[in-house]
Amino acid sequence: MTATELVTIDGAWNFSYRYFAGETASRFFAELRDHRRIVGRRCPGCDRVLVPARSFCDRCFLATTDWVPVGTHGVVETFTVLTAAFPGMPEPPLAIAYVTLEGAGTALLNFVEGLDLTDLEGSAAVLLARPSVEVVFADDRQGRMTDFHFRVRP
Repeated sequence: MTATELVTIDGAWNFSYRYFAGETASRFFAELRDHRRIVGRRCPGCDRVLVPARSFCDRCFLATTDWVPVGTHGVVETFTVLTAAFPGMPEPPLAIAYVTLEGAGTALLNFVEGLDLTDLEGSAAVLLARPSVEVVFADDRQGRMTDFHFRVRP
């Protein structure tokens, strides 16, 4: 094999699993489901509000303390547009972005709506401008990340 040959390896993953969310993430998901609210936990070292809520700060390695509700508006930090289909996801194209919500010190990942994804260059230009977005909660919430998505604000 030379350095210019490209290698492909076929494979498939098909497995069932059960995710144990733990105490902190369980409360985060319950707040989504029961109160249509996104909450984080405050780090006593750097004072950031970590969203989604986590038990320990990834910067200070300290246990987080207070529960803090964050806003329902935020700013796109980075994004991708998926054009390939993935099992269990809606049909592409899909926009997914990390968004920092008002009052949060970290960004949160979810789908973005309100874009014309038939125009990928135009959609990318909108997202590159780091637009303001709002949280839209699902009517039928089940305590999952799919209980909400982001919508680009006009």
